[in-house]
This record gives sequence, structure tokens and C-alpha cells, in this order.
Amino acid sequence: MADNKDNEIRLQVFLARSGIASRRGSEDLIRQGRVRVNGRVITRMGEKVSLGDTVEVDHKKIYPDRRFVYVALYKPKFVVSSLNDPEGRTTVADIIKGKFPFRLFHVGRLDYLSSGLMFLTNDGEFSRFITSPAVGIEKEYLVEVSRPISKELLDSFVRGITIDDEVLSVSSYRLAGEKVAYLILKEGKNREIRRLFHHNKIRVKKLHRVRIGSVNIKGMVPGEYRLLAARDLKELGYRHGGALWS
Repeated sequence: MADNKDNEIRLQVFLARSGIASRRGSEDLIRQGRVRVNGRVITRMGEKVSLGDTVEVDHKKIYPDRRFVYVALYKPKFVVSSLNDPEGRTTVADIIKGKFPFRLFHVGRLDYLSSGLMFLTNDGEFSRFITSPAVGIEKEYLVEVSRPISKELLDSFVRGITIDDEVLSVSSYRLAGEKVAYLILKEGKNREIRRLFHHNKIRVKKLHRVRIGSVNIKGMVPGEYRLLAARDLKELGYRHGGALWS
């Protein structure tokens, strides 16, 4: 590594800040042997780099880009929350294709049948911040189901239910009708809300994310997106480390 210890950062952080992937995705790239530093393949965590080092992913040199983009997108139903889909279905990347001069990736996911708010960015640290259980950013969902929802059922969701050796739960809830409720998660596990209802033999008819932290979907229509401003990031509690692209 270059002899510039004052400015060294962990390799996975460098990759995340360069917009290659989220920090977790960057760690996967390292483990897979796809990252080189000064010509040497790196496969272990903890390696540090500085701006004087040459970093490559899949033999392509990576340039740290300090202009960050934060996009709030209204994902329609029947759109895949990924950058590509082997089945050829429409993805969130298709919605923003050609709109930004950076490679953006999604922050968390919404399943194919769900709709609502999600973020895209080229800032891997932002992705980690929003999805980290330790940070506890709230994600609020509107859910409509096939039969009446009892307060007792939702109370059991708050206490937590073990399904397939995994404890699933919601942080809080608000009933909005006989078959409608708003549920808040702080740690989104795979298809958590659907699995909780399915475990109780209740079919989810609609699942719609209305809010992430202080950012909500009011006034937006399916397929619409907007840039998050510095004020939005401040209200989320995130301190970005570069200039905002506009």
C-alpha cells in the first residue's frame, strides 16, 4: 500500500465510497478475489488503501467519485428491485436508465409484488446507514390483508414470532381499518411482513412502503423519482462525505 497512513481507509469502504457497491457488496467482491490493489489480489478484510494506490475491480481501475447521488424512487408493483433480472422483467434500473452519469445501486429491496418508496445511490456508506439494524431507520408500510386484523395479532408481531429458526417482528403498528394497518420495521428481514401474516394463514393483498425515516412518498406516483436534497439527508441523520450531484 502507498505510504500515506494518515489518509488510509479500509478497502471495502473505499469501494463503497466509489459507488461500486454497498459496503457489504464490496466485501463480497473482495472475498471473491475480484479486487486488486497495486496489481495484487486482495481476498481478506481489513486491507487499507490510500489515494496513491491503484485499485481495480474485475481488471478495471476504480476512481473515487466524491459527487454523490441520492434518489427517492416510487417502485411500482411488478418491478424487480435489482439492477438486472435474468428473467427479463422490468427493474428499478430500467426506470432511471440514462438519467444519471453514475452507476447507482438500490438501498435494500422491495419484493416484486410490493410497491412504494426505495432509495438508489452511488454512496455505499449511505446504503449501510439506511439498512443497518444498529442505526434503526424506520421503514413504514401500509398493508392490506384478506381478513380482519386483530390487535392481539399485531401485538404478537411486536413481541416477535420465530419462523424457520428466525425471529421476525415489527417495531410498532397502527390499525387503519378492519383489514388495513400501518406497520413499522427497523430491521427489514427478507419478506418479513408477508411471512408474519402467512404464518397466521392470512394473505397479504397489498404491501406498500410509504416512508423511510423522515422521507415519505406523498405526492409521488408509481415510477416517479426525485433527488434527495441536503436537507433530506440531514433529517435522516446522515452526514455525506462529498458534493451532491444535481
